[in-house]
Amino acid sequence: MNRTTLSLIACTVALAAVTGFAAFDPPAAPGTSPAGGATERPVERTGLLCPAPSFSDIADTAYTSFTPVTQGADSGGKAALEAAAEQSADGKGGKGGGKKDQAVLTPKPPGTPALGDTSGSDTPALIGTADGKYAPGWTVQETTRIAAGTGRGLQGVTCTPADTDFWFPGASTAKGRTDYVHLTNPDDGAAVVDIKLYGKSGAVKTTVTDGITVPPHSSEPVLLSTLTDDAQTDLTVHVGVRSGRVGATVQAQDDAGGGDWLPAAADPAGSLVLPGIPKDATDVRLVAFTPGDDDADLKVRLASPNGSITPAGNETVHVKAGMTSAVDLGPVTRGEPGSLILTPTDKAVPVVAALRVVRGKGSSQETAYIPATAPVGRRATAADNSAKGTTLSLTAPTADATVKVTASAGSDGGSPATKTYTIKSGTSRDVSAPTGGKGTYALTVEPVSGGPVYAARTLTGSSDGVPGFTIQTLPSDRGLVAVPRAEQDLSVLQR
Repeated sequence: MNRTTLSLIACTVALAAVTGFAAFDPPAAPGTSPAGGATERPVERTGLLCPAPSFSDIADTAYTSFTPVTQGADSGGKAALEAAAEQSADGKGGKGGGKKDQAVLTPKPPGTPALGDTSGSDTPALIGTADGKYAPGWTVQETTRIAAGTGRGLQGVTCTPADTDFWFPGASTAKGRTDYVHLTNPDDGAAVVDIKLYGKSGAVKTTVTDGITVPPHSSEPVLLSTLTDDAQTDLTVHVGVRSGRVGATVQAQDDAGGGDWLPAAADPAGSLVLPGIPKDATDVRLVAFTPGDDDADLKVRLASPNGSITPAGNETVHVKAGMTSAVDLGPVTRGEPGSLILTPTDKAVPVVAALRVVRGKGSSQETAYIPATAPVGRRATAADNSAKGTTLSLTAPTADATVKVTASAGSDGGSPATKTYTIKSGTSRDVSAPTGGKGTYALTVEPVSGGPVYAARTLTGSSDGVPGFTIQTLPSDRGLVAVPRAEQDLSVLQR
C-alpha cells in the first residue's frame, strides 16, 4: 500500500468520524474548526432524487428549488433536474416519456427560490445534480394536490440524496391502502435492491427473492401488495441495496383517509425524536420496529409548549425484536402542538419509528407521516413556504436552545428576514416565520447555542372542506462538510 493510498484512507476515516458527530456539536461558521481540528467547508457537489409524484390524472404538482447563501462557496457552478426513465406502476416498464425532455424548472442562484409545476400522471421521477455555488444546502420540494380518489389531499416530499439503506415504519398492505416504494437510480450502472417486510409477527414472506433491478438513470415504483398476499395494517419496510445506490421513498395512500409520502426514518437509535405533530391532530398512531435481537422498552413523552408530559395510558411501549409494534395515541396533542420523544426505560436498543397523523374526521380527514429524524445540525432548509400555509415546529428535547430562522426573498421579490427564538428544554414550539419576501419563500433553521434542535415544517391547503396537509422533517441540509487539516495526514503510518 503506497503513501497516497494511506493518505486517502486516513482522510476518509477522519471525515466519517468528524461528520458523524457534527450534528450534535454547537454550530460553527465555515472555515472554523468544529471538532478534532477539522475545517468546515461548503460542499462542492450535491445530488437529489425526486420520486414520480402521482399516478392520478387529476394531480397537480409544484416543485420549488432553493440553495441558501453559504459563506465560502464557489462563485461558479450550475444545477439541473432531469427526468428519469420511468417504469410502469406494476414494474414492467413503459410508463412516462411524455415529459421526459421538458425541464420542470431551472434552479436560480443562491438566495432565490425557483418554481415549476406539472399536471397529470405522466410526470416522471427527477434526478438532480448541483455543483459550485448551487450545491451547499440545495433543497428541492415536491408538493402535489390530488382533488379526489385514493390519496386525495396534499402530498409533499423533500427530494433526497441516494443511499444504500432505508427504513420505513408505518407502511401497510391492508385493504384500502395503496403503498408504493419508489426506487430511483441516478448512476450509470444498474442497482440491485432487496425489499423486506416486517409485520406484527415478524418477517413477512415475499414473492421477490432475488432482488429488484433498477436500470441506470431510471425509477421504478413497487406496489407493496404485489410482494405478499399477507394483508398487514402496520408494516416496517427495509430497503437494502446489494449493488449501486438508489433514492427510496414510500408513497402511502388510503382510499378513505387521503395520503402522503413516508420518508425514510432516521437510522436505528436508542432514543428518537418525532417533531411537528399539529395541535389539531385527531388521531396519532406510533409505529416502531427494532431490527436487532433484543426487545426494546421505550418511555413515551410528548414535548408540548409548556414542558414534557406522559400520554395517559401510553407511558411506555414494548417493541419485540424483529416485529412491528403499533400504538394508538389518539388526539394526543389536545389543542397544543407537540413532538414525540422516545427514550429507553433501561437498556438502549436501536429502534426505528414513525407517526401516522390524521387531521379532520370522517370524509373530511387527511393523513400525513412524521418519521423519526436527525437533529438540524448546522443548518436545515425547507423550500415551498407561503405566508398563510406554513407552520415551523422546533423542539429541544434535552437542553435549552437558541435558534435563528431566516426567510429568504420570495419568488416574486422582497428581502430576506430573520428572527431568533429560544426553545426551552423538553418543549416543542410552533413559531411564526419571519416575512420579508413576496410569493413562495424558503426557510433556513440554524441553531445558535444550547442543545440539539429538531424541526419540522407543515404545509396546509384545504380543498372542498378537506384539510389537506403535509409534514416534512428538517435534518441537516448537508451544506457543509468537515475536512481534516493537511497536517492531519496520517500517511506516516506507513513507517
